[in-house]
Parts: sequence; structure tokens; C-alpha cells
Amino acid sequence: MNTVVLNLEPVIRLTDEQFYQICMANKDVNLELNAQGELIIVPPVGGESGRREATLIIKLGIWNEQTELGIVFSSSTIFRLPNGAKRSPDAAWIKLERWEALTDEERKKFPPLTPDFIIELRSETDRLQTLQEKMQEYIENGLRLGWLINPQGQQVEIYRPEKPVEIVQLPALLSGEDVLPGFELQL
Repeated sequence: MNTVVLNLEPVIRLTDEQFYQICMANKDVNLELNAQGELIIVPPVGGESGRREATLIIKLGIWNEQTELGIVFSSSTIFRLPNGAKRSPDAAWIKLERWEALTDEERKKFPPLTPDFIIELRSETDRLQTLQEKMQEYIENGLRLGWLINPQGQQVEIYRPEKPVEIVQLPALLSGEDVLPGFELQL
């Protein structure tokens, strides 16, 4: 199953609340909205991708439990980026102070901020170029560190603000750098 993109712009430009209501009315469908107002229907992942994604979240969560520096989010969380896009990375982390600065209402719905750190894991159905564009969008909206893990290409693309994308071949030991101090991930 491939990603489906619906151009709603000729008919409607969804508000934040309308997009939220559509997501709540269709909880069995993974939806995103890009900055151009296109509704993106994201297909489910297979067992192997789901297992890998869960492992990444567990490892990030264990580090976070030990440090208590922030909040970890799963791929079910949609973030409202400053450019108007509503995006859902496979794993995300936000510094605790930034999360606590949000109101209760902002925390309950789709948080209006870009995570400090994200992981995107390419599944069999993902187009690499689409994920690379999504990673660039995160950087342009304030992401501090991002990893695009591409098992099919046996590499990881590391995204940082104002720096070229670094490509690391697998196997690799990734560092959370100054964003996630002490976090390392062996792939």
C-alpha cells in the first residue's frame, strides 16, 4: 500500500481544529497534513518495520527515563509545525521545559511545536525522497537533530540545522550529541 495524497486546496483549506476533528473521526487511519494543505494518508507498516520502530522508541524511552530530560512520543503523535504542516515522526523527543511551557489544551491535542529530536524509519512502502523532504521540513521548522534510518539503503542520514546532511553507513553507532546527552544507538 502506498501513501495517498489528497489535494483539498481547490475546495477547502483545513484549519487546525478541522484537521484535528477529521483525525478524531478516523482514528484507524494515519493522517498528516503538509504545509500546502494536502491531506496525506499514511499506510500502516508491516511487522518488521513495526518491530524496528518499537525498538527505537524503547531505547529512546529508557535513556529518557534515566535522564528525565524530556518527553518521548510515538508515531501516533501529530505535531503542528510553525509552517502549518501537521506531521507525525516515527519517534520524537521534546525537551521537558518546552513541553511544560504548553497549555493543557495544547498537550491534549496536536502539540504546536517541532520536536527537538526525531527518528524516521524508512519502511518498505516509503519513498526515500519523500522522507528526505519531510526531514528537511522538520529542520526548517526548528528541529535540532534528526535521523532518517534507511535499512534498504543500509545507511542513516543525520540532519542538523545549518549543516549538510551527514550520511553514515550501517552498521553504525549514532550519538544524541548535545541534544540528547549520553544517548547512543547501535544500529
